[in-house]
Amino acid sequence: MAQKLGFSREDAEAILAYDRELFDRYARRVRRLPWKDASRKRGIGHESLFDTLVHVLNVHEVWLTFIVRGRNSDRELGPLFDDPRRHPTNWKEFDAYARRVWSEVDATVETLTPARLARRISAFWMPGRYTVRDALLQTTFEEAHHLGEIIGALWQDDVTPPEMTWIDVGRQTAGRRRRRA
Repeated sequence: MAQKLGFSREDAEAILAYDRELFDRYARRVRRLPWKDASRKRGIGHESLFDTLVHVLNVHEVWLTFIVRGRNSDRELGPLFDDPRRHPTNWKEFDAYARRVWSEVDATVETLTPARLARRISAFWMPGRYTVRDALLQTTFEEAHHLGEIIGALWQDDVTPPEMTWIDVGRQTAGRRRRRA
């Protein structure tokens, strides 16, 4: 395995701000498509563009609001996986779910310290040894993977995907944080 990266709370905040901004850009782009295009089966990992965006939210929710908080039992995760709000079928339900997930992710970020980032965690579906920091990176890389599927599908329809580079997105995200302060 690659050498461990040093990782601070500020690093985690920056990465998650990037993830959220990027997710929001892609959700806005997909939302501008006709519903039939956003929801049609395309043969990508979660079939439609809409369902792929929902899956990204599912990933952030389970890892960053359950697993990193030590909630990994069938008793805790069963109701989450069965919750119909995790499976929106229209943009109104999607917006409500996205607000819920990002609010909970923000609450998790507030608790991060170097010791917490290094804490060992486990998820029943993923064997091995890993930390809260690893879970954060897992969600980031999985989001990137699925947004790559969306990029390919948009290209097939001759639709330009949103900009996604760390530097461009980071500059815009940092500018918004400074204006709010």
